[in-house]
Amino acid sequence: MADFPSKVTTETSVPNSQNSHGGNSIRGLPGSISSMVDFSFIRSIPAMLMIAEIVFGLLHWALIAGTSIVGGAYGWVLFVAITLWILTTVLFFVILFGVTQKLPAVPWPLTVMVYFSAATVLYLTAFITNAAYVPHHIHFYYGHLAAAAFFGAAVTLVYGASAFFSYLDWKGDGGNAATNTVPT
Repeated sequence: MADFPSKVTTETSVPNSQNSHGGNSIRGLPGSISSMVDFSFIRSIPAMLMIAEIVFGLLHWALIAGTSIVGGAYGWVLFVAITLWILTTVLFFVILFGVTQKLPAVPWPLTVMVYFSAATVLYLTAFITNAAYVPHHIHFYYGHLAAAAFFGAAVTLVYGASAFFSYLDWKGDGGNAATNTVPT
């Protein structure tokens, strides 16, 4: 017991985020941000699908909003397009910055699967509504709304693919050979 204090060190370290003047330093900011970003997620298929959803969704609702045709049908299409665009962008950054690891109480695979499944159904209704209400007699808006219907179909397909991959993630296969073996 007498040699206990000689084996214990009580030194503390000063964080690197302070410079010699005692203030906060911005030099460590790029390193701290890059340590928070999940680069393996960016290179994954779900991330690429989410980026496609964000880009195609933005084009879709911009084409709808760019016309002056106002109606209940296009109100629904705009509501679905803008709401899902915002939610998908937020979800992308939540996964990118590792918030899913910081909140382990949330069943993230199930939450993401339910989100993408609901988004697929909502975007399918928005696409059908958009395609059904493209006016053939107003030639100026026909191109905008036909292109919006095309991007609505593209976003619906991408959301469907995301729902499929999130189902596989929720199912938990993950390519682990130990979980795929059948006992004999």
